[in-house]
Formats: sequence, C-alpha cells, structure tokens
Amino acid sequence: MNAALEAFIRAMPKVELHVHLEGSIQPETLLQLAQRNGIHLPYTTLEGLRQWYVFRDFTHFVEIYVAISKCIRTADDIELIAREFLANQAAQNITHSEVTFTAYTIFTLSGIPFADQLAAIQRARAWAQTTLGVDMTLTLDIAREVKPEQGMVTAEWAIAAHDNGVSALGLGGYEVGNPPEKFTAAFQRVRAANLPTVPHAGETEGPASIWGALRKLGAARIGHGVRAIEDPMLLAYLRARQIPLEVCPTSNVRLGVAASIAQHPVQKLLDAGIYVTLNSDDPPMFNTTLTDEYLACAEAFGWDAALCEKLALNALRASFLPRAQKTEMERAFRAVAAQLRQEFNL
Repeated sequence: MNAALEAFIRAMPKVELHVHLEGSIQPETLLQLAQRNGIHLPYTTLEGLRQWYVFRDFTHFVEIYVAISKCIRTADDIELIAREFLANQAAQNITHSEVTFTAYTIFTLSGIPFADQLAAIQRARAWAQTTLGVDMTLTLDIAREVKPEQGMVTAEWAIAAHDNGVSALGLGGYEVGNPPEKFTAAFQRVRAANLPTVPHAGETEGPASIWGALRKLGAARIGHGVRAIEDPMLLAYLRARQIPLEVCPTSNVRLGVAASIAQHPVQKLLDAGIYVTLNSDDPPMFNTTLTDEYLACAEAFGWDAALCEKLALNALRASFLPRAQKTEMERAFRAVAAQLRQEFNL
C-alpha cells in the first residue's frame, strides 16, 4: 500500500450505509455490559471474549449476536453502545452513518420499550453532534426469522419515528428459507408512508433474493447484493436504475461468499457500471472497519485516490439525508479531498 494513499484514505471524509449497531459492540464493552447486568457469557476475560469474537461460521456469528443482544438490559446500555459507536466512526472521519438496529429483538429479550430505546439513541446522537461533529440515523431492521406480524410491529415503529432518528426500514438475518416476500405487507406499509426500504439480499442467497427485494419490497438500496454478479439481467436492471449496493467485502469473505478480497466481485460490479458503496457490516466481529475496507480493496484492486473519493461520494449521495444537506456535505467532502490530494501529492 502506497503510504500517501493510505494516509489519504484514513483522512478523507466518509459516509457509511451498512453497519449494525449491535454488531459494532467491542469485546471490552460487551464485558462491561455483562458484568453490570449480571449476564453469563461463555468467557469472562477480555482475551477470552476477543477469541470468541473471531468468526467461525454463520451459526457462531448468530450465537455471538444473540449473546450481545441479551447483555443490553437498559436504555442506558443502548446509549452507551451508541456513544461508543459514534466515537469510533468519528475517529475514522465518518461524518454520517445509517445504522441498522434490530429494536424488536432488544424489546423481546430485555423488555425495553421502543420509545425508550429511541430516546437513548437520540441522546447519543445529540452528544455526538455537539462533541464530535458526526451523526447517525437508524434503519430499523426486521429479523427474517420472525413472523410477518412481528415484522409489522417494527414497520409501525419505523413509521412513527420517521424524521425522529429513523430513516429507513431494513430486513436482515438468515436469508436461506426466509425470502423477502415473507414481509411484503410490512414493506408495503412503510412505503405507503414514504419511508425508504433497504433490505439485505443477495449475500447467502442468490439473485432471486435480490429480485424479491426489488419487486416486492421496493428496495431503494440493497444490503450486500453482491450475488447480482450471477445474473446478467439483474445487473442490467441495477445499472439502468443505479440502485445502490451496500457492499461489505470483508463480511462476504468471512461468510464464504468470496474466497478472498482479491476474488471479491466488487471490482466486477464497478466495471459493470453498478452503483457501489463500501461498508463494514459488523466491524469487531469481522475484525474490520470502514477504513480497513477501503485500504484492503485499494490494495487488492489498485484503486487510486480518485476512485476512493468517488465511493465515499457514492455513499453520501445514496444516503437518506435531506437534499440540501447532501449538497453542502458534498461540497465540503470535495474541498477536503482536494486539500488531502495536494498534501499527499496524489
């Protein structure tokens, strides 16, 4: 990696569209939450938890995710993890994040009312805006494993909190056996309320999952979507409509969707004219950050500063921020990037 390019990537302003709040909890914070809430974890030391976090397979990943969720017992816990998340984003110069949050799972496991969950996150947002100069909004997420009527609860929460910290409805969880069509009614409900939809699709399932997310759920963006590469007609559809993909390379490698970063389809998607954004998904679980995603891809595919800047602007433009705010942020992004290129002779 060229040292100047690395410095540019680290310093350039960024936006992240696909990162899970619960999946961003560091082992240190998980240990703190478990101890103060009296929750038993498989490991009681920080070193043990770090080893436990190392990805093995999807089943192990879900085991950790559920254990993390069980450790969140109060609204103060939610505020803590949101503050730590925003501090980590600020350290990477990520000025805006659209963060997936599975509020219904927290409610089911801990009984924290959604209003209290949202209030805690709003307190963290206000702190970050004032202290760090960064912000986030929520993509409320339906876990695919729940019943359609439970998904409707999340849809109603999202509608009620639109413009109060919630910017979209998402769909996550295990794709196999849980097609997007299962939640058509919930997504129709939020679309009728003018709330954007951003379902996960085309990660552990193929193009049919992406088609379902587009046709039945009205996806404004696709979480992952990398297996669109397997369907030329789908690629043509995505290219013609410039529907953004929230690509998470390291996550895909960990889950076996790609054998390595160098063999990941992100470059082929770019070459095909697909609208690509880079994202970290569940950073500590996959031992990555958004900055690391840029660095790994730049090294694997020979990206230059101009392409990295383009991808950062792709994420900004694909965000659900107000148009005027995006225009002002793009002006600022471009000015900073130009200054950095001059500073690093790029």
